[in-house]
Amino acid sequence: MKIVIRNTAHEAAQQVADLIAGHLTAKPDIVMGLATGETMRPVYTHLRTLFEAGDVPSSAFTSFNLDEFSGVPPTHPGSFNAYMMEALFTHIADAEGRCFLPDGMADDPQMAAAAYEAKIAHYGGIDLQLLGIGRNGHIGFNEPGTPFDSRTAAVELSQQTRDVMTGFDSNRPHRAITMGIGTIMEARHCLLLATGEAKAAAVGAMLSHPPSLACPASALQAHTDLMIVLDRQAAGRLTEHQLLEVETC
Repeated sequence: MKIVIRNTAHEAAQQVADLIAGHLTAKPDIVMGLATGETMRPVYTHLRTLFEAGDVPSSAFTSFNLDEFSGVPPTHPGSFNAYMMEALFTHIADAEGRCFLPDGMADDPQMAAAAYEAKIAHYGGIDLQLLGIGRNGHIGFNEPGTPFDSRTAAVELSQQTRDVMTGFDSNRPHRAITMGIGTIMEARHCLLLATGEAKAAAVGAMLSHPPSLACPASALQAHTDLMIVLDRQAAGRLTEHQLLEVETC
């Protein structure tokens, strides 16, 4: 595990984008796992700039998003499909054939989840998994209590997660399809970005205690190639011992 602390959220997001760009340059046909949320918007903004300048190849990678809401049409502004179309997919060639999300409109969500898991395996698994962290410590939509060996599944969303959703009025979705923690842990490289004071408690729980189902992200302590990038606010609850071991920029 390596932890990097940057002064601002913008600097942290730019570093994550640069790290992704490095992976794309080294392996243009990389299989990436992608994340959504407000934390990731500046990451995609910086990546688009690199793509448009021709500094980083964007035509050969495959991507699998972590999750999608169930029962939300892909054109709905709150869907992760709409988010990714705006943030990245409309800015690259042939995204429809190589950039995948779970089928949130499937009649049988569990069958759709199993098909998504099988498609990830078909492509050889995830090379680089981008992650955020929820305020309750979730990764993907794996809420507290999710077993660490879980696979892609249809899941119930906690009230805490629903309370901070954006893009919806009062009719916020209750369910989603998400990669499992076990699926995430099989990625060859994991890259987690957390910014802002609101994420400090979750980051502290992820790193300051032994792995526990109470904090799904704590499973990442066992990952063999994990980079965590934080801004100073998100790092606010790390212990003095941890801060002595991190790279501060």
